[in-house]
Order: sequence, then C-alpha cells, then structure tokens
Amino acid sequence: MKLFVREHLVLTCWIMVMLLTVVAVFWYDGYDHWRTALYAVGLGFFWYVGYLVYRYLSHRAFYARMTRPVNSLDELVALHESAPLSVALEKLLDSQYGQYHAHLNRLEHKQQEYLAFMNQWVHQMKTPLSVIELTVEEQDDARFRSIQEEADQMRRGLETVLYVARLDTFEQDFSVEPVVLRTVGEEAIHELKRFFIRNHVYPEIQMDASLVVQSDAKWLRFVLVQLLANAIKYSAGNRKKVHLRAYAADRSIVLEVQDYGVGIPKSDLNRVFRPFFTGENGRHFKESTGMGLYIAKEVLTRMNHQIELESVYHEGTTVRIIFSYDKG
Repeated sequence: MKLFVREHLVLTCWIMVMLLTVVAVFWYDGYDHWRTALYAVGLGFFWYVGYLVYRYLSHRAFYARMTRPVNSLDELVALHESAPLSVALEKLLDSQYGQYHAHLNRLEHKQQEYLAFMNQWVHQMKTPLSVIELTVEEQDDARFRSIQEEADQMRRGLETVLYVARLDTFEQDFSVEPVVLRTVGEEAIHELKRFFIRNHVYPEIQMDASLVVQSDAKWLRFVLVQLLANAIKYSAGNRKKVHLRAYAADRSIVLEVQDYGVGIPKSDLNRVFRPFFTGENGRHFKESTGMGLYIAKEVLTRMNHQIELESVYHEGTTVRIIFSYDKG
C-alpha cells in the first residue's frame, strides 16, 4: 500500500492542479456558479479515485511483491498477474534470471575444471617429489639434507594448495568423529620434525590422552600443521620451545599453540586473519605468505570451532582453538 501511495502521489497532485486550473479558467471568464464548479471538481475527483481503486486492486499482488524481501531467485520472477506491467516485468526478470543462471553455470563449470586441474597437478608433483625424497633420504651430506628440507617445504606447500582447493567443497570432504587431540598433535609434530630440527626449535606436547573432541581429524591436523609451521618460522634460531597443549575450560576444550618468537605488533593484531596480510613481520620474513592464519580460521569456522590469538611483540604468540560443547 505504501509503495502504491508513493507512486501515485505526484499524479494525484497533478490531477488536483489540473481540475483547479480548469475551474480557474471558467471563473476568470465570468462563470460564477461555484456550486456547479465544485460539483464538477468533485465528480472528476470521484472518477479519479475510482481509477485508483481499480489500479490498486488489479496490481495489489504486484505492489505487495515489490515490497517483500527476496528469499530466492525463483520467488522474484513469480508475480502471477495478468496486468500488462506485471506481465512485462515478469518476462524481463525471467529473462534476466535465465541469463544469470547460465552465467553462473559457466562460472561453476570453470571452477570445477580449475579445481580438477589443481588436484591433478598437486598429485602429479607429489611423484617427482617422492623420488627426490627417496634419493636423498639415506645421504649424510649436508647438501642432501638441505635438499630434503626444501622437499619437505614443497610437500607442505602442495598439501596446502590441495586443502585450499577443497574448501569450496568442504561439506563433501568433512566427517565429524571423536578425535583424540594428543594423537592429532603428535601427527602434526611428526610431519614437521625436520622443520623443527632445521630451525633449532623444540616441540613440547602437554596433552592428556583422554581429551577427545568432535571434529574432523584430517582437517584439524592440517590446521595444526599451519599453526605449528608459523610458530617454528617466527621462532627460528632462538632454541626455545613451541608448546602444544590442551585443557578443559568452561563448556569447552582448548587446544593451544604457544611460541616465544618475534610476536606480532599490536597494530597488526586485528588484521592477522585477513588473506595475504603479512604485516610488519612480512618485511623481515620473506617466506611469509599471509595465508596460514587465514586458511586456519576459514577451516575452523566451517567446522564450527573458534580461534583466538594473543601476541606480544618480541615475546611470542599464543593461538587457541576452542571446541565448544554442552555439559548438560
């Protein structure tokens, strides 16, 4: 109703001005029968009101639809009216929806092709990488150890690419099950063992084997590897420990990664979860991509877990994963 009134407000004012103009012309021409003039104005206004009533009744569903929020694209094009304006608008919206849907299908097809290519490429790269690792595995030469360390880094990079490519189809690759946190933590540390040794940083795990959460072990291990890799990278050379601990809190279980590295400047804390943000530390650590914390947050959000970060510049960083549960 409000939309109808707003649309016809100007027309109503124009009709009133027109009727009064006609009366004024007759009045200045010497016609002084004001009752007849008033009757003519009232009659004209009556027919105009009749037109407005007909217009509203014939377009009532149209105006109601225009003021109701859209819940789906199909609902937008379904006006179901025979009025010319409604029919024309419905055809226009239907055509627009068809073009949009076709464009969306093309984009989804291209995305699927891209994801398939990325997955295939990652798996193809794993084969020569495995050959390199086997070739240098038994060698004691420092040069071969360096190659092995770089191969480890390449493998982590490929795994990251593969997991990021799967984010768009996360629901299809996600399975909730009881996960023993200590087991996942040990697996993540084992995956990074050479990275720990290379950077002279030492892991310390403090977890009770009884701590179990409902999550996806594969994705959780991936997130832990990202957090531990960050902790190692920004603690390189200080010969201090990276603590991986878990404990029960009020209505939740907390998994914590704590390092004593360079820390994060206070000015950067609010932006660390943004994609590609490297901040002040990115100027000193050239290997920073700004994607580790972003990916971790994306994965944990999709698993309905929370992530928190505390850091003091030049003192260290603590990242917490919070698994909420209902005690009752």
